[in-house]
Amino acid sequence: MTRPSPHSAQAPLMGVPGAMPPPGGEADWFRGAGGLRLRAALWRPSVLQARTPRGTVILSPGRSEPIEKYYELIGNFLARGFCVLAHDWRGQGLSARLLPDRLKGHARAVEEFLDDYARLIDAYVEQAPKPWIMVGHSMGGVLNLLTLQSGDDRFAGALLSSPMLRIKTGKRSMWSVKLAVRWALRNGKGGDYVLDNADDPFVHTFQDNALTSDSGRYGLWQQQLFACPHLAIGGPTWGWLGFALDAGERALKAKALKAVKVPVCVVQASDDVLVWKQTARWAARRLGRGRFVEVPGARHEVIMEVDAYRATFLEEFDEMANYVAPAG
Repeated sequence: MTRPSPHSAQAPLMGVPGAMPPPGGEADWFRGAGGLRLRAALWRPSVLQARTPRGTVILSPGRSEPIEKYYELIGNFLARGFCVLAHDWRGQGLSARLLPDRLKGHARAVEEFLDDYARLIDAYVEQAPKPWIMVGHSMGGVLNLLTLQSGDDRFAGALLSSPMLRIKTGKRSMWSVKLAVRWALRNGKGGDYVLDNADDPFVHTFQDNALTSDSGRYGLWQQQLFACPHLAIGGPTWGWLGFALDAGERALKAKALKAVKVPVCVVQASDDVLVWKQTARWAARRLGRGRFVEVPGARHEVIMEVDAYRATFLEEFDEMANYVAPAG
């Protein structure tokens, strides 16, 4: 396993005014499944915040999201005395892309992502003080849950934001979507955009977005994207859609949910048009020590929402942190 080395060329962390990397962080490369070069970054709280870190938050973004989008949340965790390990999934951020067209949001297999995550943990295990709290949003949330279901017992708890357990398919039935995915994959169309929709991220507007009702936070993310276009991801491919459906189906097996013994809190946006909140509630109730919290009025990205909605997420984190890593 190739571990981050102080002697290797460090990975960059991008920033714009108002959204600069929090102090105390360092990004580096590690090798994922198949030798892909992936990016991760580790932050340590300042001595004023914590002489001895309370533990480590391991933060997993959602589809299309890089580390940069989470600077504010990383700062929240640092202020609470935690180290933070954040990473870019394969195919997004500054990690290796899977297709020549960088804008295609592509994926091949769930196993590759889970292997990458295991390698991330192995690479940083000696630098990340325990206890570990797993935090994942959307796609990151379902992959985190699958990691717990696989029997990984190194985590003290998990907080999942609007996990991608079952995606919404609009006016199309789930049956017809699965049929279309199977046809596309069998006919070599896995790397094509779903329904040929490139979904250019550089023409998105706040008025059209389904992610947050906070115009300020949305605007900062747009600034980051235009300052570093290499961070951008467009629409998903048929391959990614097949991966997403597979990941959700695996995570929703009742026996696997019940086998998760660490405390898991699912914080779900009530006005989510991307994933089914009812499915998240069903899954949380079947976890061994699950808790479900719905945030009324919030859109999909609770973490990037207005302060009143974000506060619920941070309150749930504090509950979890005080239980598994009491201050002092």
